[in-house]
Amino acid sequence: MFNKLKIGIRRKITLGYIVIILCLLASVLILNNQIISLQKERNYIINNNSHIHAVTNRIEKYILDMESSQRGFVITGEPSYLENYYEAGEKWRSDFNELYQLFENKPTQQQKLNEIKATIEHWITTSGEPSIEFQKENNAEALGELFKVDVGRKDMETVRAQFESLRSEVIASMQAKVNDLDKMNSIVTLTLLGILVFISVVAIIIANGISRSIVKTLTQVTQTIQEIATSKGSQKGRIHVRTNDEINDLAAATNELLNILERREWLQLNIAEIVTKYQGISAITKLAETFLSEIAQKTQSSLGAFYVRETTDNNIQFVKKAAFADARDNAGIESFKLGQGLIGQCALEKKILIYNDIPEDFRLIGTSLGEVPPKSIFIVPIKFENDVIAVVELATMTGFNEQQRELVKQVIETFGLTINSVLGRMEIVRLLNESRALTEELQAQSEKLQTQSEELQLQTEELTMINEQLEERTKEAELKSRELEQAKKELEESAEQLLLNSNYKSEFLANMSHELRTPLNSILILSEMLAENSQNTLSEEEAEYAKVIHSSGGDLLALINDILDLSKVEAGKLDINFDEMNMSEVPVQIEQTFAPVAMKKNLQFYISKDENVVDIFYTDEQRFQQILKNLLSNAFKFTKQGSVRLDIKQLREEQLTNNMKDVSADWLEIIVSDTGIGIPRDKHQLIFESFQQADGATIRKYGGTGLGLSICKELARLLGGWISLQSNEGQGSTFTLTIPSLPNGIEEQECLELAIHEVGATNELEELMEEQLLETQDFSQQEVEVFQGKNILIVDDDYRNIYALKNALEKRGMNILVAKDGIECLDIMQANDEIDLILMDIMMPNLDGYETMSIIRKQMKITNLPIIALTAKAMKNDRDKTLEAGASDYISKPLNLDQLVSVLRVWLVSKGS
Repeated sequence: MFNKLKIGIRRKITLGYIVIILCLLASVLILNNQIISLQKERNYIINNNSHIHAVTNRIEKYILDMESSQRGFVITGEPSYLENYYEAGEKWRSDFNELYQLFENKPTQQQKLNEIKATIEHWITTSGEPSIEFQKENNAEALGELFKVDVGRKDMETVRAQFESLRSEVIASMQAKVNDLDKMNSIVTLTLLGILVFISVVAIIIANGISRSIVKTLTQVTQTIQEIATSKGSQKGRIHVRTNDEINDLAAATNELLNILERREWLQLNIAEIVTKYQGISAITKLAETFLSEIAQKTQSSLGAFYVRETTDNNIQFVKKAAFADARDNAGIESFKLGQGLIGQCALEKKILIYNDIPEDFRLIGTSLGEVPPKSIFIVPIKFENDVIAVVELATMTGFNEQQRELVKQVIETFGLTINSVLGRMEIVRLLNESRALTEELQAQSEKLQTQSEELQLQTEELTMINEQLEERTKEAELKSRELEQAKKELEESAEQLLLNSNYKSEFLANMSHELRTPLNSILILSEMLAENSQNTLSEEEAEYAKVIHSSGGDLLALINDILDLSKVEAGKLDINFDEMNMSEVPVQIEQTFAPVAMKKNLQFYISKDENVVDIFYTDEQRFQQILKNLLSNAFKFTKQGSVRLDIKQLREEQLTNNMKDVSADWLEIIVSDTGIGIPRDKHQLIFESFQQADGATIRKYGGTGLGLSICKELARLLGGWISLQSNEGQGSTFTLTIPSLPNGIEEQECLELAIHEVGATNELEELMEEQLLETQDFSQQEVEVFQGKNILIVDDDYRNIYALKNALEKRGMNILVAKDGIECLDIMQANDEIDLILMDIMMPNLDGYETMSIIRKQMKITNLPIIALTAKAMKNDRDKTLEAGASDYISKPLNLDQLVSVLRVWLVSKGS
C-alpha cells in the first residue's frame, strides 16, 4: 500500500516544513500562554495597587473634609458646612467597605483597616459630633473645654500614620510579587532557548533525510542515461526507477521520449524509401502501381486500389489506375463519383476513413491456399491545394496500427504534389501536340486576318473623324455648362441681395415708424387737450381746428400702420399665432364695434351664424378680426343706403375638395355683403393690389390708402385660406373669406418675432371712437383723488413730448419731474425718494431706457416703483424686451391720452394699496 502511495519531492519538502512549523507553533503557543499569564499577573498587581492607593487617598480626603467642615460650622455656625460634613461621612464609609473587599484573604491588612476605622469613629464620637451639638446649642463653654483637650487632633494624626503604615505594607507585598514574576520570566526565557535548539536539530535531521532520498534517486537516473548514451546510438535501453516521486515521472517521460524517437526514425526511413522509388516516373499509371506496391508492403496490406480524378465536361469522377494483390485482376470498381459509396464519401469529405467491423459478404483476399476476409479497411484521400486528386484504398487481414496509419498520412502530404506534377507534364505533352496542329490552322487564318486588318484600318480612320466631331460638341457643352453655373451664381447673389434689401427695408420702416410717431405723439396729445377746451380758453372755431388737427393725426397714424403692415406681409415676416378661438363670441364683438357705425349712417346691419358652425376654431384670432374689420369697414364706407350683412357658415363635407380635406376637416366661410356702389368686373383684381382702388374718383370721394384689401388678401393666405369677390358696379359687393381650422398651424410658415399693429378701421369708425372718447374726458372726482399730489417723473429727450405730457398730467393734479436722459433720471432718483411713477422713453442718447430701467431694478434695488415704458417702435418684441429690462407696463407711441390715464390709474391705485 505504501509502495503505491506517491510522495513527490515537493510533498517531502513540504512535509518537512510542516513538521518544523508545527513545532514552532507549539512552542509559540506555550510561550504565548506563559507570557499572557505573566502579563495578566503584572497588570493585576499594578491595577490593584493603584486602586488601593486611590481609595486610601479618597478616604483620607473625606476625613479631612469632615474635619474642615466641622471646624467651619463651629467657627461660623453656617449650616451649609454640615452638608459637606455629612456627605463626606457617607462617602468615606462607602470607600472603606470597597477597600476592605480589596484586602480579602489578607487578614493583616484587614486588621489595620479595622484599627483605622476605630480611630475615625473615635474622632467622630469624641470630637466631631459633640462640637457640632455644642454649636447648635450655642454652648460656648463646652466648646472651649472640648478644644482645650483637643482629642480630635490626636485622632487625626493617628489616622494619617495608620494610612502611611498600610500603604508601606501594600508596596512591600507588591514588590514581593514582582520578584516572583521576574523569576518566572527567566524560566520562560530559558524554555524558549531550549525549544529553539530542539527545533533546529529536528529541521537538520529532516532536511538531511529528504536530500539523501532525492540525491540517491537522481544518481540512479543519471547512471541509466549514461549507459544509453554509451551504447552507440541504440535506443533499446530504458530507465528503471523504484521510487514513486517526480524522479519516477522524469524516467517515464524519458522512456516515452525514446519510444517516440524510435517511431519517428522508423517513419523517416520508410518515407525516404517510398519517395525514392517513385521519383523520376512520368506516367500516372506507373506512378500509381509503384506507390501502391510500396505503401502496401510498408503497412502489411493484403489488398489495395489506386484512383485518380478525371474531369470530362464538368463531370468529375475517379478512375482506377492500379491494383495490388488482386487474384481476379478486378480489385475495386473501375470508377466512382463524389459521394458514391464509402470511397466516394471519403473523396467528398476530404477525410481519412478507417473501418474495422467488416461485413461477412465483403470481397475476400485471395492466396494460393484460398481466400480470407479482411479485418480492416483504410481509405485515404490524396490532396493538392485542398482539392482531392486521388484516393487510395487498402485492406488488411490483421489491422492497421497507429504507426502504419501515421506513415500513410505523412507520405500523402507530399505525394499530391507529385501526382499533380505528373498530370501536368502529361497535359503539357497533350497540349503541345494540339498546338502543333493548331499552328498550321492559325497560319492559314493569319492570311485572312491580314485582309480584314486592312479593312479595319479604313474604318478606324472614319471613327477618328467622328470622334473629333464629338470632342468639339463636348467642349461646346462644357462651355454652356460653365455659363449656366455662372448664371446660377449671379441668381444666388441676386437672391442674397434681395434678402438683404428686404432686411434693410424692414429696418428702415421700423426706424421711420419711430421717427414719424414721435412728433405725431405730441400732435395728437396736444390737439386732444385743445379740443377738450376744459378751461374754455378757445373759441368754438379754434376748438374745431384742434379736432381737425387730431383727426388728421389719426389719419397719418393709420397710414403709417398700413404701410408697415404691407411691408411685413411682403417680407414674409408677419407673426402668425394659431390658437383656439370661440366662434360664439364673434357676432357679439362685431356688433359692439360696428352697430354705432351703422346707426350713425342710418344703415341696416345684419349678423347671422349657422348652427353647425363649430364653437372652437383654430386660427390666429387677431388676424381673423383684422380681416373682418377691414372688410366691414369698407362695406360701411362705400354704402350710403341699404344694409350691410355678415354671414358665418361652415362648409359641408361635400363642398370640400380633396386638397381642402388634406389641409383640414373644418372650413369656415365668412361672407360680407353690402348694397353699396359696387366694383366693376375689370377692377376685381386691381383692388387687391397695393395703393389701388376702383378709380381715382373713389379715392377723392371716400378717402383711404388702398392698402386694406391688399393686406386682407395676404393675411388670408397666411391663415391658409383666400378671399373671393362677387360684385357689379351699382349693385353692391360680396367678399367671401374662406379659411381652415389649423390646430398645429401651417408647417411651412416661417414665424419670426416681428409683428405689426392692427390696420386701423375706416375714418368714420375712428371719428366715432374719438367722439366716444371725448364724451368720457370729464374725469370724475374719484380720479382727482387718485392723481392728486402724485409725483410723476417723465424721462424723454423730445421736448415736444415732455411739454404735451406735462400739461396733460398737471391738469389732473399731478406733480411732474422731468429728466432729459437716463443719467439725469438716475440722479433725480438718488436725490428724491418720493417719486410715485416713472414714464420712461426707450430711445434716448447717452443712456437709453432699457439700461436705465435695468440699473433701477438691479443696482438700486427699487422693485416696487411702477415704470411705464413709452416707445415709438412698432416691433412686437419691443414689449417683451422692455418687460425683461424692468418695465411694469408698455404703451406705444403715439399715445392715446385716455389709455395713458387708464394705465396711470391702475398702477397708482395698485401702488397705494
